Amino acid sequence: MTAQSDSQPQSALPDSTGLVARVAEHIKAKFLAESSGHDWHHINRVWRLARQIAEKEGANQEVAELGALVHDIADWKFHGGDDSVGPREAERLLRDEGAAPEVIEQVVDIVETISFKGAGVQTAMRTLEGKCVQDADRLDAIGAIGIARCFAYGGHAGRLMYDPNEPPVMHATAEAYKASKGHSLNHFYEKLFLLKERMNTPTGLALAEERHQFMQEYVRRFLDEWGTE
Repeated sequence: MTAQSDSQPQSALPDSTGLVARVAEHIKAKFLAESSGHDWHHINRVWRLARQIAEKEGANQEVAELGALVHDIADWKFHGGDDSVGPREAERLLRDEGAAPEVIEQVVDIVETISFKGAGVQTAMRTLEGKCVQDADRLDAIGAIGIARCFAYGGHAGRLMYDPNEPPVMHATAEAYKASKGHSLNHFYEKLFLLKERMNTPTGLALAEERHQFMQEYVRRFLDEWGTE
């Protein structure tokens, strides 16, 4: 099962409120040339998926869409591990664009809690809208595009593609996860293979099934071609 919105042109923006459209244009301009897999096209896909999931799950559309658009506005991976920058930048942008205080509060909460922080760390979302956005973000981390994004980020961060002598580490704390410099294939075991079972909504889980299976088959094929069992 694939997301219906995946087939829509990436250049077209969904029908949205004026606030959502303004925020989308700001984020698009900021991230269009980003090359680590956290670019505008990633954000746009997450936006579309969050919109789709929110509609099916009965969540507030505006909050879910805004959360999706700003979820990577200042990712800790690009700010020295500081996870306070993203919420602060999201709040500033939404305030500048005239968002209501209650909307800002809900969206900032999504940005604060959305990130995966290690296999042993729970990152429960506090609202239905947050659950929809987190599911959408995690869906874009798995499947064919998720595989491409994993290796794109690995190259960006100077990580090896694979090292058979370095086993995966199931990080027990956010600090250990943030400090990890392991090769890209380990990321499948340390995070990506775990995401299907951590989907928050029935819609997210249904969309994750095929992507998860494709990813598993890819890693089996990778290891087979590498010559490692």
